[in-house]
Amino acid sequence: MVEKIKTGLNVEDRKAVAQALSRMLADTYAVYLKTHGFHWNVRGPNFSSLHALFMEQYTEMWQAIDDVAERIRSLGELAPQGYGAFGNLSSIKDGDPEGDSQSMLQALTSDHETVIATCREALALAQKAEDEASAGIITDRLEAHEKHAWMLRATLGGK
Repeated sequence: MVEKIKTGLNVEDRKAVAQALSRMLADTYAVYLKTHGFHWNVRGPNFSSLHALFMEQYTEMWQAIDDVAERIRSLGELAPQGYGAFGNLSSIKDGDPEGDSQSMLQALTSDHETVIATCREALALAQKAEDEASAGIITDRLEAHEKHAWMLRATLGGK
């Protein structure tokens, strides 16, 4: 027996927001994996500080991923799972473990900017659907990725 979901959101809006959240989840997961890999593989004179920064960032993302997936489920859709599904949804490319620390910082900064754009697209859909619960989660992710990007830019010597 299929239950009708009665959340005040119509089916089309729920599906559109869930799809946008799925892209956001995939992008976040991809940046999480890249950040964790860079944490393991960073080298050089700033190793200790970068190792700690990367751990702080991937830990934050890991804790947030579950909230996004559970919101997708709350909307009545299945959350994507597995590398293939995430790879099809995300535009984030794998990191290069051979790269130097500067290239790692630049890649992660760019990746967070990609996730920020994905979040903004999802936020517009959630706001249009008057889905405040999804908008709240998206806003939290937007704020986190903006902060991560700022910290990485500042580490590179930028603004």
